Amino acid sequence: MPTICFTPQLRRFVEAADVQTSATTLRAALDDAFACQPRVRGYVLDDQGHLRPNVVVFIDGRRCRERVHLADPLAPDSRVHVLQALSGG
Repeated sequence: MPTICFTPQLRRFVEAADVQTSATTLRAALDDAFACQPRVRGYVLDDQGHLRPNVVVFIDGRRCRERVHLADPLAPDSRVHVLQALSGG
């Protein structure tokens, strides 16, 4: 079953436990995670439902480049990592 993992940076601001889902696409998996944890949505997606510029998603170690439709397929054992980019020096 695919698992969505939220990094500790995100967890500083909002409860964001890992979520297991039967989803077959990134969009559906994120929707499942947001159904369990609605406050996370605003940190990950903008008002149009696109990934925020400061958020990066990796599926099985590969960066998701498509940020609008989020239609990347998930395998039954995929691990999805949702990260907020850090800035500063």
